[in-house]
Order: sequence, then structure tokens, then C-alpha cells
Amino acid sequence: MCTVAGYAISQVRQEWIGLHYSGAFGLAIGFGFGCLLIAVDEMLKGFSLRAFSATTFGLLLGTVVALLIDRSGLFYWVDNDEVTRGLLRMGLFLGFGYIGIVLAMRSNKEDFSLIIPYVRFSPQNKPDHLLLLDTSVIIDGRIADLIEAKFIEGLLVVPRFVLKELQQLADSSDSTKRARGRRGLEILNRIQRNTASEVKIHDGDFPEEKEVDAKLVRLARNLRAKLFTNDYNLAKIAELQSVNCANLHELARSLRTVLLPGEVLSLRIVREGKDRGQGVGYTPDGTMVVVNNANSAIGKHVEVQVQSLHQTGAGVIVFAELRNTETAMIRAAERRETAGALV
Repeated sequence: MCTVAGYAISQVRQEWIGLHYSGAFGLAIGFGFGCLLIAVDEMLKGFSLRAFSATTFGLLLGTVVALLIDRSGLFYWVDNDEVTRGLLRMGLFLGFGYIGIVLAMRSNKEDFSLIIPYVRFSPQNKPDHLLLLDTSVIIDGRIADLIEAKFIEGLLVVPRFVLKELQQLADSSDSTKRARGRRGLEILNRIQRNTASEVKIHDGDFPEEKEVDAKLVRLARNLRAKLFTNDYNLAKIAELQSVNCANLHELARSLRTVLLPGEVLSLRIVREGKDRGQGVGYTPDGTMVVVNNANSAIGKHVEVQVQSLHQTGAGVIVFAELRNTETAMIRAAERRETAGALV
């Protein structure tokens, strides 16, 4: 465009009309101007509007300071030498302009409040914090509790293919799958009814990918969203591909109650243990507690005292002993049962 414009101008300029080289000269000037624009565009790549405004403000501030110094009469002693005075003024304006630009570029938005009191600059187009939900985390339902408790905030993204998978589960002939699918749809409706959260159905799809997990990872990477899942394998695949991912099972494991030796628990013995005389109970968060000499207390609520903890791949196993009062009551019951049998 610049080359064509240069040629057109060369044909209407009075001093160039009739010259044999006017067209070539106009083409050359237009082409050179176009190259100059492309070079300026390359140099300005990565130069944001904030940097431009900060540079302009710093240059203006530096120029004002240089003008005040120049008007103060500092260079009156060189009035008889115009060349020297001009060089000093040019150095003054260039120096303070450069210092103003550097200071403005190094400052943050809060520093401007020192210059313009009671004014705060805040971005109006903040990027959305995108949270991508997969099928397992929707069916699980705990994500809705976290959103209602305001532990999770952001724009919730549900892909269309995840919604389709939930619908297929809800229409399945298998009663278990049908219940899971209907629960997922109910949880999704519950999240949408929550005014504190915003849910968007994303139509993006990747037909070349057959697995839903692969589609989720690609979509999370393209949207730069945080993927929420309960699938251990999906979380590992996302981690290998540098996709931000959160596993709610890991969160629940981190929030389990920390038990220390000597603490007293109240729980229900539900079954026999692996070794003789042991009983097994569970804390409200699902931690298994193995209680010695509690075989006869199956089905009863007892108080136990923690003795030790054992870390396994599935979690923590707590070993405990019955408290003295509980032990005495159980032994008395055993004696009564024995005496009754003898009679």
C-alpha cells in the first residue's frame, strides 16, 4: 500500500511530472516508508499500552522538571555563548526526560497515587479465573459444597462433551450408571442456581480425540483453565502436560483430622479386625481405627485412646486401645454372659 501510494503521489507532484524517473522514485520512497513502519511494528512487539502510557507520563514529568530548571536562570552565566547554552539545555531536557521514563517504567500503579492523590487505577477487564469441571467431580458433588462455602471462586466451565456424557449416563439401562448420571445433572443444576457462581457451557470439541480425558486436557491447556477432577490418572496426565489440575481426593486427604498418640476418640466398632481380639471402627472422615481387645464390642459405641499411627498407600491406619472404663464394662458383660451360659 505504501509503495502504491508513493507511486500515486509521484504522478501528481508538479515538480515530478514529466520526469522519466518520477515513478521509480515514488515507488522507492513508498517502499522505504512501508519498511520503516514494519520495523517500528517489530520494535514495539511486547510493548503494552500500560508501558506506553507510563513512558509518556514519565517523559512529560521529566520535561516539566527540566523546563522549571531551565526557567530558574541556572544557565544565565552562558548567555553570551548561544551554542553552549543550547547544548546544555538539550542535555538537560534529554537527561530528565530519560530519567522520568525510567522511573515511570519501574513504578507500579500504586505509585501514581503519590502524584495524583485519592486516585487509584484498577483494571476493569480482569481476566476470568476459569475452572474446568470434569464428569467425576460433578457426580461427586463436593465441588458444589466448596462453591457454596466460597472456598472456590471463578468462572465454572463445563464442556459440551462432558454434559453429553452425563446425559448418556442418565439415560443408561444400567441402574448404577443411571443414578450417577442423574446425580451429576442435579449437582450441575444446583451449581447453576447458586448466584455466587457463574457457569458457562463451552462448545469446544476435539473430534480427533476419542477419549474424554484427552479432550479435557487439551481444552484446559487452550483456555489456560484449572482442571478439577477426582480421576487420579487424569490428574497425572494433566500434570505431565503442564496443565494446572486439582484433585478433590487429594484435598480431602489433606483436610483429614490429624490424630496424635494419647488422644481419645468416640467411635462405633463395626467389624472384627485381622488379628484375634481386634475390632475395627472408622472416624467421620473415613480413617480406619484398629482397636485391640474390642472384638466383643462390635456394634457398640466406645471410647478408645490412640496408641500409634501407621502410614500406608491408601492412607493412615490408627491403632488404639479401649479406655479403662470401657474395658471394665466389656469384661463385666463377658463375665455375665459366661455365668449365664454356665447356669
